[in-house]
Amino acid sequence: MNAPLMPKATAVWLIENTALTFDQISEFCKIHILEIQAIADGEVNAAIVGSSPVMNGQLTYDEIKRCEEDQTASLKLITSDLPEVSIKTKGPKYIPLSRRGDKPNAIAWIVKYHPELKDSAIVRLIGTTKNTIEKIRDRTHWNILNITAKHPVLLELCSYEDLNKAIVKAGGDPTASEVQVNAISELP
Repeated sequence: MNAPLMPKATAVWLIENTALTFDQISEFCKIHILEIQAIADGEVNAAIVGSSPVMNGQLTYDEIKRCEEDQTASLKLITSDLPEVSIKTKGPKYIPLSRRGDKPNAIAWIVKYHPELKDSAIVRLIGTTKNTIEKIRDRTHWNILNITAKHPVLLELCSYEDLNKAIVKAGGDPTASEVQVNAISELP
């Protein structure tokens, strides 16, 4: 962790309660120096209540005193023994109602041009169910007569990068989908 938990509140407290320079506070809080100056001048939202980094266990008074005496020194954040916050991976994305009807078309395209993709990869790409994929493969889907294979990137159901990663991971050739996307995107 490189910055305090509540950088603006910490900056407010440091401005009000210490003799640190704006540069030192800016570097510690990871806030631009102009914003630090604006906080000090009262131009930034006055509703921000200062939060003591000493009380939060992110700084010590000795560290603040050391940096007040040496204007060129940088504040050092106390490292915590708490585990790092895990960053969430890309989860399911929202597909508008008007676009959900395009999912079977995208599945049909993937099944037709990239049969090497597993159902689980298609589920992640398109956001559908394995049952729907199986029905399209078996041609038992209730709307099979109206389903036409359409590129999922052009339908905006997945990104080009995600599709290529899935194809390469499955051992396929991603250039086949690239040729089709380029040909369709060049149509008038």
